[in-house]
Amino acid sequence: MAGERILVVEDERAVARGLEYGLTREGFTVLWADTGQRALELARGQNPHLILLDIRLPDVSGFDVCRQLRAEGKRMPILMLTARDEEVDKVLGLELGADDYVVKPYSLRELISRIRALLRRAYGDLAAVSEGERLAFGDVEVDLERLQVYRQGRLVNLTPTEFRLLRYLVTHPDRPFSRDALIEAVWGYDSDVGNERTVDAHMRHLREKLEEDPSNPRWLVTVRGIGYKFER
Repeated sequence: MAGERILVVEDERAVARGLEYGLTREGFTVLWADTGQRALELARGQNPHLILLDIRLPDVSGFDVCRQLRAEGKRMPILMLTARDEEVDKVLGLELGADDYVVKPYSLRELISRIRALLRRAYGDLAAVSEGERLAFGDVEVDLERLQVYRQGRLVNLTPTEFRLLRYLVTHPDRPFSRDALIEAVWGYDSDVGNERTVDAHMRHLREKLEEDPSNPRWLVTVRGIGYKFER
């Protein structure tokens, strides 16, 4: 892909201009929002390929923007920017549907690397599937060609990361994976999200969306002392 649209949500104009300059030089098309409400308008109207979302905004928080977009079924990757290295910021962002995060201060090279990785996984790796292939379990059907999931015939909105995690597990049935192994397979080597809470948050989301009883899952089960597996 070339010219992917990146929505930069940053209220400090100087910071936003620096990001716009660096991203444009890398071939991206940059949209800019200085408030959460403007970010929602652009996300809905321009359908960016990725959102670079600062947590602290003058009207609503980046958390609120992320929550609203996911509630509306927007599936583009969201990379959150947090001003300090606090676990609560990271975990809350992931709980609300963010795909990754970067802690300020960061280098432009690191940020672009993270952006390219998310774009590759969302629009590159996910497209490489067998034509017409579908998998089903219980009342859930996974369409690997159209990258969609249905439950009882109704479309279920998954984020790109949630879909990759689900696809990886269901295509390796009955095989337990550690959290580290899942991070390596789903997020990639260059991800900075290597902790247990990251995987746990995404697994909790999948269970809430796909399991009849999320607290007692039938398909996406915990393997004590190891991690998770998809059980046929």
